[in-house]
This record gives sequence, C-alpha cells and structure tokens, in this order.
Amino acid sequence: MSLPLFDRFLAPADAAAPFDDVALIQAMFDFEAALSRAQAAAGMIPAASAAAIASVCKAELYDLNALAEASSRAGSLAIPLVKELTQTVSLYSGEAASVVHKGSTSQDVQDTAMALCTRRAVDAIDTVLGRLIGSLLDLAERHADTPVLARTLMQPAQVTSFGLKVLNWTAPLVRSRARLREAAARGLALQLGGAIGTQSGLGTHAPAVVAHMAEALGLAVAPSPWHTQRDEWLRVAMEAAVLAGCLGKIGTDLALMAQAEVGELNEPAAPGRGGSSAMPHKRNPVGALAAVATAQRTPHRAAALLAAMGQQHERGLGTWQAELAEWPGLFIGVHASALALADVFIAPDVHPERMRANIDALNGLVFAEQASALLAPVIGKARAHSLLEQLSGDVVSQNKPLEALMLAAVQSDPALKKVDVAAVKRVFDPQVALAAARRQFDDRLPALRQPD
Repeated sequence: MSLPLFDRFLAPADAAAPFDDVALIQAMFDFEAALSRAQAAAGMIPAASAAAIASVCKAELYDLNALAEASSRAGSLAIPLVKELTQTVSLYSGEAASVVHKGSTSQDVQDTAMALCTRRAVDAIDTVLGRLIGSLLDLAERHADTPVLARTLMQPAQVTSFGLKVLNWTAPLVRSRARLREAAARGLALQLGGAIGTQSGLGTHAPAVVAHMAEALGLAVAPSPWHTQRDEWLRVAMEAAVLAGCLGKIGTDLALMAQAEVGELNEPAAPGRGGSSAMPHKRNPVGALAAVATAQRTPHRAAALLAAMGQQHERGLGTWQAELAEWPGLFIGVHASALALADVFIAPDVHPERMRANIDALNGLVFAEQASALLAPVIGKARAHSLLEQLSGDVVSQNKPLEALMLAAVQSDPALKKVDVAAVKRVFDPQVALAAARRQFDDRLPALRQPD
C-alpha cells in the first residue's frame, strides 16, 4: 500500500507492510490457490487443475499497476485479477482455466484477502503490544514508590506514585490486547458465499470446501457467508479503534509530563530525534506525537466504517467499497502508534527529582484533604474543612508551607490541642501519602503480569 507522504511520516514501513500492494494482491491469489486445492480435495475439480492454478497464484507474475487501473473500470479489483489468472492458467491447461474461481465471487476474494492482511496486521500489533506492555510493567515496578503529582482537570490534585500512573496506562492495553485477539478470532473469517451468498456454485461440497480453505488460510469459519453481515468484522476494527484511544492517552500524558516546565518524563535522546529546524534546545516528544495523531484520526475512520454497515441487499454499492478503502488506515495507524510508544518505553528518561520538586513547589497544598481529615475527629468535619480553606489561602498569600501554618494553628488553638503533632508531619510526607497507591499497585500488578 503506497501511503501519502504525511502518512509515511506517521507510519513506518513496518506498520504499512501488511496492507501494501503486493501483500494485498498476493492475499487474493492465496484465496484462489486455496479455493482450487479445497475443491480438488472435495472432488469438485481434478487435482491437476488445482496444481496448475496454484502454480501461477504469485503476485510477482502480474502487472499490479495494470490490475489497479483495470479495477476502477471493472468496479472490483478481483475482476481483472481473476481474468488475468484465468488467461495465465490457460497457457498451461485449458481444463484448469475452466475451473478458475469456480463457485466464488469477487467479494469472496477481496473480503478474504482483507481478512488475511488484517490477520497479519493484528498479529504484528499484538507482538508490539507485548513488548510495550512488558516495558511499561517493568517501569511501573521500578517506580512503585516514586511520588508524583496526580492531576485532575489539568491541575495538581494529590500525590500518587509514578508506578501506579504507569500501571493505569498499561491496564487498558492489556484489556484491549485480549479483546482484539478475541474479536479477531471470530471476525477474521473466510468469505465464500458465491454470487448471492448461498454457495450455490459449490453445491453439497460447500461445507468441505469452506473447512479446507479456512484451515489452509488460518481463518475462522463464519456461521454463514457475511457479504452484507458486517457485525463481527466491524468488531475487529472497533477494538483496534479503542486501542488507538488507549495509546493516545499514554501519548498525551507523556507529552504533558515532558513539557520543560514540568520535566518529569522524557523520551530517550537520540541523534536526530525530536529536534527543531529553528531552536537547537528543543527536545520534542515525537513518539507521543505519533500516538496522539493516530488517536485524533481514528474516530473518523471508525465512524466511516460504521457508516458503511448499511450495505444494500446482498452486495453493497459504494458502502462495501468505502469500507475496503478506509479499513487499512485504521490498522496501520494503530500499529504505528504502538511502535512509536514501544520505542519510547524501551529506555525513557524518568526524573524522580523533578517529580518531587513539583510536589514541594506547591507548599503542601496537595495534602489539604488529608490534613482536614486529621482534624475532623477533633473539631468536626465542617470546621476542619473551613480551617483548611483558610490556611490554604494563607499559603498562597504568604508563600508559606501549609504544614508550618497548620502546626502553628494546632499550637495556638486550644481546640486543637488533642491533635498529634507527629501525625501532622506524617500527613505532609509524600512517602506516607503513597500508602494507598502502593496497596492498589500491589493488588493489580499480578493480574497484569499474566503470561500471554
């Protein structure tokens, strides 16, 4: 598949390979070869004819550009391909040429070819995800006790651990990986319905031919031909689309943490990576960029695929063709996004000292909720909340730590004499604040570490 320049900027060749022109055409020939062999095995055609057909089902024997040009006139890529295949087979065997594509139709060829290409794409995505998940879990374990600001509505909230933050990035990837596998196991199925989906051209041999072909091609056997029943097929794409969103969330957080004024996490430095044409000091998060760009484009691709589901009667006009054109881009984007982040998290630059400095710079305000909870049993919840609101305002106006102001209040207010000073100090200790995050981390990690 030849991608436009800016698509190639976002998607390396590895991501596009499963759907490139040669791969797609070869997948169509793989269908024809498997069909002939299955029909020979079922006794429909002579074994010699099947061998003759299969021997020339090789993309390198054909002019792919000519096939593409002819397809726009024919209304299907399969029509000129089958014509060229038949002519080529006829050079060796007239009998074999007469049974090329027997009992099949153009949609069978193209849908099955797309399923084969998608199978390769999903397998490649699965492999990259395995690498990325492993790197993220290793990173999470190394930083299970590293305090970092949690941020809500883009503002500092409380203290969590960087390890738990990474675990929260990883869990959706683990779930999406499993669900994409499940959807692919059902939805990537052989298409073999013949002219109107009744398999009339295969007669009573249909079940045997389908079983033989599906096994040979490594595809599922659908309950029936699915020419205009696109539900299980679309579920594969929708799981990929959800995965793109999960990867985009990681890319977004990575980009925000990499901002120089935040400085908590950077992509690994390498010559030529993330530079600027004008500013020598720049270190742009290009892996995050790829993930965010894919997440931005994916909803529109998914919407286009869903919109194409209303395929007319027994063969879609325009809808099926729109789906075929849109389909590869979604999987190429997801693959590229996963590759970009997998490269980042092999060796990211983590800055625990900046994480701690960003916490300290807030003068203890992120511990206000815990401080209020400490005072509530002594003076009541409402009064404790009111006091912490007042002290928080003093932190901002006086530029003094909340801990110091609270200790002064405890020592000066007779109503607060029962408050344990040591307990106040513990409230403002980031490592103590990590206890809840660490409990959740320890509870969740084992399930995410399950082997494939």
